[in-house]
Amino acid sequence: MSDIRSLALACRDAAPLMAALDTAAKMALLHDMASSLEQHGDAILAANARDMQQALDKGLHGAMLDRLRLDATRIAAIAQALREVAGLPDPVGVVTRRETRPNGIAVERVRIPLGVVAMIYEARPNVTADAAALCLKAGNAVILRGGSEALHSNLAIAAALHDALRAHGLPEAAITLLQDLRREAMVELLQLTDIVDLAIPRGGEGLIRFVAEHARVPVIKHYKGVCHLFVDSAADVALALNLLVDGKTSRPGVCNALETLLVHKDVAGAFLPRAAHVLRERGVELRGDPATCRLVPDTKAATEDDYAAEFLDLILAVRVVEDLDQAIAHIRRYSSDHTEVIATRDEAAAQRFVQALRSAVVMVNASSRFSDGGELGLGAEIGISTTRLHAYGPMGAESLTIERFVVRGEGQLRHPQSRIEDPGQGP
Repeated sequence: MSDIRSLALACRDAAPLMAALDTAAKMALLHDMASSLEQHGDAILAANARDMQQALDKGLHGAMLDRLRLDATRIAAIAQALREVAGLPDPVGVVTRRETRPNGIAVERVRIPLGVVAMIYEARPNVTADAAALCLKAGNAVILRGGSEALHSNLAIAAALHDALRAHGLPEAAITLLQDLRREAMVELLQLTDIVDLAIPRGGEGLIRFVAEHARVPVIKHYKGVCHLFVDSAADVALALNLLVDGKTSRPGVCNALETLLVHKDVAGAFLPRAAHVLRERGVELRGDPATCRLVPDTKAATEDDYAAEFLDLILAVRVVEDLDQAIAHIRRYSSDHTEVIATRDEAAAQRFVQALRSAVVMVNASSRFSDGGELGLGAEIGISTTRLHAYGPMGAESLTIERFVVRGEGQLRHPQSRIEDPGQGP
C-alpha cells in the first residue's frame, strides 16, 4: 500500500470522530486551535522566513511573495478567523426543508458532513488553518496538500493545530498535511474515489486545470478572477472612483481585485481622466480601447487578451461602452464568473445588471474586495467556486456539507397490497 493511500485511509478513519462532535466540542476545539497558533507564532514566523528566502532565491516575486508572506498581524488574523468560524452556526444537522406528504410520512432534508475533503493549494499558508477550521466545523476530516514554496510554514501551522487535536483526544489524522509534494503523489490522491469525497484546488489556473484533468473524485473549480466594474451613466462619480481604487489597488494580487473597468460613454469624458489620475498616482498601468486612449492619451492600447486577463498586478484593462447592454455583453464574453460590480444610482439599471449576469457574486455600489467568505459572513473561506455544483461563490462551512433525506413514518407502505394483515406467530 502506498504512503498516500495509507495517510488517506487514516484520515478517513478520523472522519466519523469529527462528524460525531457536537457544536460545543467543535467550538472549543477551534478556539484552542486559534490559541495554539498564537502560542506557536515565533516558530511559524521562523518557518515562513525560511520559505520566503527560498522563494526569493528561486526568483519568485509580486503576488506570489505577497501570498506567501506571514507576519505577526497576519498570524493574528488567521487566529481570529478560526475564532469567527468557531462562532458561526453549526451547519451539521440543520433541517433545510420539512414537509408531510399526503400519506403521512414526514420528509426532511438534513445537512451532514461530506466526509474527507482534499484541499490542494499554492503559496498561501493561511489556507492550512482556514481549510482545517472550516472542514472541522462542518464535521469533516481534511487532507492538505500545500505547495513546495510554503512547506515549512504549512508544517509549522499544522503542528500548532495538531497540538489542539491531541489536547482534545482527537487523532492528528483529522488534519493530514502531505509532505510528499510530487505531482505523481497528487495524482494518486485525486484518484482515491473510495476515500476522498471532494477535492478543492486553490491557486493559479495551471494548478486548477491540472487537478481537474487528473481527478476522478469530484472537483470544485475556480480558474481565475476576471472581475469587472461598470460605471453606469447614473453613477455617483466619487463613489465609483472609491470602488475603483479599492478594488484595483488595495491588494492587486488577489482573485477579487478588479481587472477590467467599463465606463458608460455618457460619463467617460468626466470620469476617465480623473480615474486615470488617481490610479497612476498609485502605480497602475492602463490598457484601453481607442475611446479610452483618446480621453487619456498616454494609455497603452489594449489587446483582446487584456480583456480576458487576470493580471494580479497593478494593470487595468479599460473600455468605454455604449450602454448597459454593451457592458453586460462584454462581461458575458470575458468574465470568469467570479465577481462583477456596477456603480449606479439607477435601481432599474442595477436590477438589470444583477439579473443579466450569472457570476457567483454580483455587487451594486460595493467594492469587489468584499467577494470573500470572511467579508460575506462565512468566517474564513475554503475557496471560491465558479463551478455550478452544490456550492457557488465563496465557500464556508455550510458548503462543506451536503443535504440528505430523512424520512419518518408510522408503517406506511408504498404498495398497500403488500401488507400482511395477520402475521401470526410465524413458523
